[in-house]
Amino acid sequence: MSTAGKELLKTFDLLSEPEKHEVASEILHRAFASTTELDDAQLAALYPEFAETDRKLAEEGIEDYERGLVSEDAE
Repeated sequence: MSTAGKELLKTFDLLSEPEKHEVASEILHRAFASTTELDDAQLAALYPEFAETDRKLAEEGIEDYERGLVSEDAE
């Protein structure tokens, strides 16, 4: 790692937790920002591909949540 990178990390360590979160979010945004824009037609085409999987995951999540509530009530 370069000297500048080490200095940056030392400065980062001095930030408060909210400031660290803000800086980290901005770094991730800049590093992984997509230059490709999706339009409504592309999103509409992708929706059916993932809708069934999303539905199944939601149902499994609700079932887990219900089991947790029953378990808490039993305690």
